[in-house]
Amino acid sequence: MIDLFLNPLGQFNKVISQIVFALATALIGLIVLALTMSAVTRYVSGNGYDWFIELPPAMVTWLVFPLLGPLFRSGQHISVDFVTVFLSNTQVAFLKFLTHVVTLIAAVIFTQAGIEATQLYIQLGELMELEIEIPVWWIYLAFPVGFIILGLISLELILLDLKTFFAKNTGK
Repeated sequence: MIDLFLNPLGQFNKVISQIVFALATALIGLIVLALTMSAVTRYVSGNGYDWFIELPPAMVTWLVFPLLGPLFRSGQHISVDFVTVFLSNTQVAFLKFLTHVVTLIAAVIFTQAGIEATQLYIQLGELMELEIEIPVWWIYLAFPVGFIILGLISLELILLDLKTFFAKNTGK
């Protein structure tokens, strides 16, 4: 029964993770390119373009928040490992399950908050004060997008935990 949801969700999350990692790589490249171009134009002409300096911080939210889920899924997130040394395998499995449940709950809460913030800035119609006009809501949209991805990946991890637990208890 769990596999009915787990397999398509796992495949979907795998594709989303690959897309997010590719976009993150491209964003890092754009950030480095923008800062390099800022230095080059300032060196060559004596004047720089402000948007070369101001664009990277605007892109950071799109780098950080969508990566939350894929990093969590691959185990590349920040974690505290010293506690697991003192726990049995069953206790470690339960702690991971609990972490996945708490992460899913937090992802739902932060998704809702991110949607509300994005809607507020859409209604306000504010633009970032750059040489190029970027709507402020575009920056805030990274929050719900990232937390939706994190929520889907947390759900996948919860289903994997349940599958492992039931497999151990049924002897499969």
